[in-house]
Amino acid sequence: MTTILALVIGFVLDAVFGDPRWLPHPVVLMGRAISALEPRLRAAFPSTQRGLRAAGKVLVAILVISTFVLTSAVLWLCGLVSPWLRLAVESWLSYQALAACELRRQTMAVRAELLRGDLPAARKAVSMVVGRETARLDEAGVARAAVETVAENASDGVIAPLVFLAVGGAPLGLAYKAVNTMDSMIGYRNERYLDFGRAAALTDDVVNWLPARFAGVCIVAAAPLAGLDGAGALRVWRSDRHKSESPNAAQTESAMAGALGIHLNGDATYFGKVVHKPQLGADTRPIEPDDIRRAVRLMYVACALALGVCACARMAVLLVLGRM
Repeated sequence: MTTILALVIGFVLDAVFGDPRWLPHPVVLMGRAISALEPRLRAAFPSTQRGLRAAGKVLVAILVISTFVLTSAVLWLCGLVSPWLRLAVESWLSYQALAACELRRQTMAVRAELLRGDLPAARKAVSMVVGRETARLDEAGVARAAVETVAENASDGVIAPLVFLAVGGAPLGLAYKAVNTMDSMIGYRNERYLDFGRAAALTDDVVNWLPARFAGVCIVAAAPLAGLDGAGALRVWRSDRHKSESPNAAQTESAMAGALGIHLNGDATYFGKVVHKPQLGADTRPIEPDDIRRAVRLMYVACALALGVCACARMAVLLVLGRM
């Protein structure tokens, strides 16, 4: 029951306050650990394809296992002092595993710059939340990039962590964040990380396989509740959810595109190279800055639905096991 309460409290804290900038965030600490381990592991293994892939696997194992064990130990020690202290700490860690408010802040900042007509500022704002090159994007391209990151991070940043928090509490939730952080830092198919980051990218694909599909269903279900096109979300999700090189990315992006009546994806530039991505959805109208606001609203409703499902599923399992 403690985990369910921590999950709900963490979700509410994130929705209301977002990331506290004055405290060290677990993801920042994970990023520092990755940066510190990378050169050491590269030096410890041969600079061959096999050696670099082995080094990447060791990095994944070290970060995931150490995150899980350390978090479990902290909660165990807190539980020895007081169950209320454990609840407070697990609620805080659950809060840190979620990123809905920060996603809203950053993408709504893009919308604000577009509404002001400051395209260079909008490009700079969106560059903070996407991996593609933004210097040549027009207004529609900037808005589309922002909506895409809302759709993608509704899964990676909120719904997937909710799933893992519900299953294994803060230890499993933060272990998931460790995988996600590694993928965002080293899971690139460029010369530097093609081999070293392979294990991180594949692990991220595997752990997100089920949550991404759950997130897509949540967005479809949330669309009419958010005042958007539920039938369109279902139609495009059914037809386009597999139209991506990634096994997971199109699940939420296709549902978002259908709900808004716009297309997402298309060609994008990464590290100086144009990457061709299949278009998701169809243009029933031109994309506009307010689509960012609509996407954020849909994201929140979908995440609230996901929270309800995860909490109910956790309670059902506990009832079956006779632990409530």
